[in-house]
Amino acid sequence: MAGGDHPDAEALNVAAKAARQGVPADASSDDAVGEDRALVHRFLERRDEVAFRALYDRHSGRLYRFLLRLTGRAAEAEEGVQETWVRACRGLERFAWRSALSTWLAGIAIRWWREECRRRGRVTEEEPAEAGLADIAPSPGEIDRIDLERALGDLALGYREAILLHDVFGHTHGEIAELLDVDEGTSKSQLSRARRALRARLGERRP
Repeated sequence: MAGGDHPDAEALNVAAKAARQGVPADASSDDAVGEDRALVHRFLERRDEVAFRALYDRHSGRLYRFLLRLTGRAAEAEEGVQETWVRACRGLERFAWRSALSTWLAGIAIRWWREECRRRGRVTEEEPAEAGLADIAPSPGEIDRIDLERALGDLALGYREAILLHDVFGHTHGEIAELLDVDEGTSKSQLSRARRALRARLGERRP
């Protein structure tokens, strides 16, 4: 993690490593982006079903894992994957390739889930009493994957997004700023608050 993090950065590194288990690498290398471009071109040019299936297979596993952690429910993650692809197909012609395709898809998924949460009256963007959170640092040995998943699920949606996008799925602050339509400073400060809230949640789960 970047300089200036709290002394318990090792514990959060362990947490992020645990959360990344089963998360495929981001398809953001030059070769991967080139393959995505070629497939998107084929799909847009003649609505090539083979090209779309290849895109779907390349990105849906990562997208599902992201949505599963974001929503906390397999059924909603599956629904989110389908809705993300429906919206992506409508917007692919306008996709300008300023980011990796996987980053763009994550942005669509986040916007869908925010809409769903507002529709259901479930959204809270910030922790309601952040100032009262105990800044407790669990030791690396006390963190396991189940505790981490539960602690992530307890966070406000905006904090959960920050942790997942940056610490678990490896997006840069520049990418996060673009897909959430905020500046990089906002992304960094949101991540700092999210890590503080996560430390507190993990500390609360210690025996």
